[in-house]
Amino acid sequence: MKYLIVGLGNPGAEYENTRHNVGFRVVDTIAEAHGGTFSAERHGMVSTVRFKGRNLILLKPNTFMNLSGKALRYWMNAEKISVDRILVITDDLNLDYEKLRLRAKGSDGGHNGLKDIQAVLGTNVYPRLRIGIGSDFSRGGQSDFVLSEWTKDEGLALQEVLTKSSKAVESFVTIGLIHTMNSFN
Repeated sequence: MKYLIVGLGNPGAEYENTRHNVGFRVVDTIAEAHGGTFSAERHGMVSTVRFKGRNLILLKPNTFMNLSGKALRYWMNAEKISVDRILVITDDLNLDYEKLRLRAKGSDGGHNGLKDIQAVLGTNVYPRLRIGIGSDFSRGGQSDFVLSEWTKDEGLALQEVLTKSSKAVESFVTIGLIHTMNSFN
């Protein structure tokens, strides 16, 4: 059984440690835990790892956040993976830092990556794991906040957030969305 795990973020060293790239960091954590390495493929960096008899195709789109749907759709089609076996991992300004929220559907919440995915898929019904990055910015400072690096205190707690998020992904692919929601939300 195959799953497509899509970590959202922006390619390039200048974005590597930003809040907006927490999705990339989660798929990096999963790959590292299961001996995977990423290679440059069409529309992104891809690694395939095995976990409890399942193939996890880990994707970090290179289309930039606002065009994430293009990469997701390409890999869904190329690997013949249905929408119920994808999981999109992204940052969320509307959640407190470190809080996780797994959902089967929902609005884009103003997130441009989710907005593009919804437009490409033609539906808002797809699993997503939102990771709270907080909202400690002044009015109009949203872009600067998400594209800034973690504070020292946030950085200290980040590994725990990444580990917990990767465990949520492992749970999603083994016991399913509903049970995972009950455990991690």
